[in-house]
Amino acid sequence: MDHVIPMKNIPALLGYYFGVFSLLPVLGIPLGIAAITCGVFGLRAAGPTGVGGGHAITALVLGTIFGGGQCLIAVLIMLN
Repeated sequence: MDHVIPMKNIPALLGYYFGVFSLLPVLGIPLGIAAITCGVFGLRAAGPTGVGGGHAITALVLGTIFGGGQCLIAVLIMLN
């Protein structure tokens, strides 16, 4: 069951949820940063067993895409 919901790797689980919710328009940038941070800690905590590694990688990808994308949009709006 730990490979479905990694309860022993809390940073990976939190990063996953932060990454999913970084899709929200106003909260995207801080949640994206939190997702990336938790994703890194989650990958370190996964170690050789790999428990929560998929959630951690998903957190990194979603945090980068949604958080970074909203940051880019905010910069473009400010420049206009």
